[in-house]
Amino acid sequence: MTRFSVTSSDGTSVAGWRNNGVGPPVLICNGLGTPPAAWPRIIAPEHGFRVSAWYYRGTGGGERPADLERITVDDHVQDALAVMDHEGIDKALLACWSLGVNIGFELARQHPGRVAGILAVAGLPGGTFQSIGGRIPVPPPLRSGLGVSGARLMRRLGPSLSWSAQRIPLNRFTATVINHSGMVLPAAKPEWLIPALEEFREHDFRWYFTLALAGAKHKPMDLGFVSVPVTLVAGQHDVITATADMVDAAGRIPHAELRVLPGSHFLPLEYPEELAEELTVLARRTGLHLPA
Repeated sequence: MTRFSVTSSDGTSVAGWRNNGVGPPVLICNGLGTPPAAWPRIIAPEHGFRVSAWYYRGTGGGERPADLERITVDDHVQDALAVMDHEGIDKALLACWSLGVNIGFELARQHPGRVAGILAVAGLPGGTFQSIGGRIPVPPPLRSGLGVSGARLMRRLGPSLSWSAQRIPLNRFTATVINHSGMVLPAAKPEWLIPALEEFREHDFRWYFTLALAGAKHKPMDLGFVSVPVTLVAGQHDVITATADMVDAAGRIPHAELRVLPGSHFLPLEYPEELAEELTVLARRTGLHLPA
C-alpha cells in the first residue's frame, strides 16, 4: 500500500492511498473513518483491480479544512476527484460503503463521465440517518432525529472515547467480543478485524462525529439520473442501514442488482470474497477489461 497527499479544490491537503495493483481502476468511497484494511480482498493486487482511495478530511494524516464547514458530501466529492486526477484515472468503478454510498452517487450525479459503475454496500444515496435503527422498533419519522442526537452526544464524549480507544487491547479475545456484540458478526475474522480497528481507534472522535453530523445533512436523492450499472449489497442484520431502505433504493434504479448477505453493517470485513466477486461481476457489466 502506498500513501500520498493531494490538494483538493479548496486547498485542503487530503491523504490518499493506492494498492499498486494492475487492472480496471476502482475508487473506494469508504465508510467514515475506515482504513484500507477494511477491504482485505478488493485491495489485494491479485484480485486484478487498480484501487485508489482517500481518507476523510482531517483523518489519516490529512488536513482539516481552513473553513471547518467544508466537510459536506459535496466537499468529499471534490476530494474524490482530486484523487482521480492525481492518479490519472478518467473513469472508475466506485466501491462505496456506508456514508461513502452518498459520496459515490453524488459523484455520479455531478460528474457522470467519471463513473463506470457503482457497488453500494450497506449505505444509501442520501438520507443516511433516516435509515438508522431499521431493525429495531424505531418509527421511521424519529430515526434521523435520534441519530443526530446520538452523534451530538458522541461528539461531546469524543475526548473520552479517544482516550479509551487507545487503552483497549486489540487481540483475538477482544475481536471475539466485538464479533459477538451484534454490531459486527463472527464472519469478520480476527485477522481482518484487528488491523482495521488498530487504525480506526487512532481517530480524534470529536472530529469523527463532527464529520458524521455533516454527512447527515445529505438529503435523499432522486435516482432518475443513474444510468451506469449499479449493484447494492445489504446486510440482513444491519442495525445502521435498514435492509428495507436499500431494497427501496434498488427499486428506484430499474437496472440495479440487489444482493442481501447474512451480515451486519460491516460487510466488507464479514464478506470480503463475496464483495470482490460482486465488484468483478459489476466490472464485466460496465464493459471494463478484466484479466483472464
